[in-house]
Amino acid sequence: MPLSYRGCAKEILQAKGIEDYDLIRIVRKDGVELKGILIPRAELEDDKHIVMKLENGYNVGVSVESISRIELLRKRKETKEEPVVQELPVKQLPRVPLIVTGGTITSKVDYATGAVKPYERPEELLDLIPEISEMANLSYVPLMSIFSENMTCREWIRIAKEVEKEINSGSEGVIIAHGTDTMHFTAAALSFLLEGLFKPVILVGAQRSIDRPSTDAVLNLFSAVKMAVEGPIAESMIVMHGSPSDDYTYAIRGVRARKMHTSRRDAFLSINEPPLAKITRKSIEIINKNFNKRRERGEVRATDKMQEKIVLIYSWPGISPDFLEFVVEKGYVGLVLAGTGLGHVPTRLIPKIRELTRDGIPVVMTSQCLFGRTNLNVYETGRLLLDAGVITVGDMLPEVALVKLMYVMGKTTDMEEIRKLMGKNLRGEISKSLSITVFPPGDVYNV
Repeated sequence: MPLSYRGCAKEILQAKGIEDYDLIRIVRKDGVELKGILIPRAELEDDKHIVMKLENGYNVGVSVESISRIELLRKRKETKEEPVVQELPVKQLPRVPLIVTGGTITSKVDYATGAVKPYERPEELLDLIPEISEMANLSYVPLMSIFSENMTCREWIRIAKEVEKEINSGSEGVIIAHGTDTMHFTAAALSFLLEGLFKPVILVGAQRSIDRPSTDAVLNLFSAVKMAVEGPIAESMIVMHGSPSDDYTYAIRGVRARKMHTSRRDAFLSINEPPLAKITRKSIEIINKNFNKRRERGEVRATDKMQEKIVLIYSWPGISPDFLEFVVEKGYVGLVLAGTGLGHVPTRLIPKIRELTRDGIPVVMTSQCLFGRTNLNVYETGRLLLDAGVITVGDMLPEVALVKLMYVMGKTTDMEEIRKLMGKNLRGEISKSLSITVFPPGDVYNV
């Protein structure tokens, strides 16, 4: 492994035969000792600091001028080219596969260009979080490597099939490394596609790559493994930071999760219900007791068909009926509307909506407010929409309604059956009632 440092930092490291990812010890002039893995640095960064990943998972920069002594403790082990699935056995521990689909959590900075690229071998990732190897026997499954915005229902089905294989062959739980931008779509899709799920399926990501000092990947991945091994919940869920600090994560039901910030480490919120659990390095605290319980035996089945031609449309004040007509002319066979407020669209759309539903095209109404539920019985517009054949889905999120309609229409094209299934709570996506404590977002879970 080459050395990415330059200048005086490079001279100090080279003198000791130290390269990137070696285990080193630094003694500062003030007597403080630091032990950790040498993290690479970009060529454009200064040459006055050495960056280490400490055993507690934190990254720390050490000024070259403050160093009294530096020593090499262990060279990073060189590995052969990995197989498609590489087992990393440690003791007699539960088997947990890490299915890699892409995303920042399995990426590092390319120190030649400053761009982000995937890790090539599992050890590059796992060596940076050694405590995980004490919790589970991990297998590294590089299923795909794509940006999450490029996910389609075909990738969701492919992931679901891999999960089916892993769980039915005895895995204690499954972890899916995924880009954060559309992670909530995939989590919702797996919630519906995995029928008879009896072990945890955990999607995990990172806002910042694991070799950056401010990374959230270490705690997120540690928490995902802990939840896969020890958690009592058998659902598709997202595990990500619950606060800006490295103190705890939340496990959020796959059909309730939403990315609410572009860059914060605690970007994901649970919408319209509390998170399933709070995870620290020492414990798993169940918050929402309404969940599907883990079982030792069972058989999960991955549905292999979804209807791709479904569209999600956010209503806006100037939207025209021609827009709906254009969408249908392009071959879309199902519409999800994110209406305003309680679930409204301009009344000029209602005749077109009535025409679509009479032609066998389901039109599902959600709310772009996210928090709260649709109610088309309050105002005249809502009642006209009901009369036009709109399907209401309570407090279901727009993205979840999109994915669910894809799933439902993969099973049936009968309008009445579609209406029945969309209005039925299948995976916790619809609540009977909402608690006032789930809004506003923030420290509202009383934990």
